[in-house]
Amino acid sequence: MAPIHVCISGSYGGMNLGDEAILQSIVRQLRADVPVEITVFTRDGEDTQRRHGVERIVQPRDTTRERMRAEIDQCDLFILGGGGLLYDRDAERYLRDVMAAQQAGVATMTYAISAGPLNDPNARRIVRRALNGCALLTVRDRLAQKLLEDIGIEREVIVTADPALLIEPEAVDAEMLEREGLAFQRRLVAMSVREPGPAAPELDPDHYHSLLANAADYIVDRFDADVVFLPLERLRQDLQHSHAVIAKMRRADRATVLKGDYTPGQLIDLMTRFDFAVGMRLHVLIFAAIAGVPFVALPYASKVRGFLEDLQMDTPPLERVGSGQLIALIDRAWDRREGIRTTIQRAVPELQARARKTHTLMLELLHGRAALPVG
Repeated sequence: MAPIHVCISGSYGGMNLGDEAILQSIVRQLRADVPVEITVFTRDGEDTQRRHGVERIVQPRDTTRERMRAEIDQCDLFILGGGGLLYDRDAERYLRDVMAAQQAGVATMTYAISAGPLNDPNARRIVRRALNGCALLTVRDRLAQKLLEDIGIEREVIVTADPALLIEPEAVDAEMLEREGLAFQRRLVAMSVREPGPAAPELDPDHYHSLLANAADYIVDRFDADVVFLPLERLRQDLQHSHAVIAKMRRADRATVLKGDYTPGQLIDLMTRFDFAVGMRLHVLIFAAIAGVPFVALPYASKVRGFLEDLQMDTPPLERVGSGQLIALIDRAWDRREGIRTTIQRAVPELQARARKTHTLMLELLHGRAALPVG
């Protein structure tokens, strides 16, 4: 049979390794089950082509509306997601092409997205209009489900899980590890930061830089561990903020920032070599969970709180944590790390089953629209 044409739009283009893990998972599952031609809407077409090998790319910022409309008209399905896309500043930008697809009679769906903050009345109105026109709505956590229902989404909102949970480890070779200069004879603790931005507008860099620097010093002194910062946004500000935290440390000689350009699977393999993690970024926590590494999270947004809820791990929001509280939290978690590891290992298979559900629901939608054979 002729291949179906699927368009995927999200925060893609090599900016964030977590988003690339999401796209990798969506593309892999599609290719495994259906004859498909994939178009990705991306910031950086060259990067997306190199990473994912899709048939076509569209760079909305460099493409005319006529070309965009022509590409959308060819779609059998237009996917928005995954990831945290629906927040005040950028919801309209991400939903513009969704509404164009709906106007062209193309089926649209959200793929395990998050939502929030959504405080702006105009952003809420646009989200209501676009999502009520979707054939399938899936979100990756219950907090996103509740928010969308609260702002007036009338269609069923189905909770699945982040597609990145289905990424499998890829071996990191010895040469890559040697370039990092990590002392594997000592304990290693992973740490992740993120920049303030539209998805996390209330983050105070001075507060969390000092918070993490004190915590990192404690980790070095108390656990005799080296601290390794894992930047997911290498081309943006994760590197800058990682170095800013190290600059505030007393034991900066025992901290480093990961230098290599890794795939999501390689980062998971590397994570298996760590004893513990302290993280802000959702996908660092997801990679740690896949690797079975116990962690303490610093929840700055609802998507992180939603993931912790799924793992039945209770952590106070970042803005309510002081230096002493964080150190005490890390100390307790370190002492209980084997129990935390067990909790994570029990929860991850259920979350992975939920992550696969998004793909199953999508296949059911495609079966009805493109006469795909069942299975």
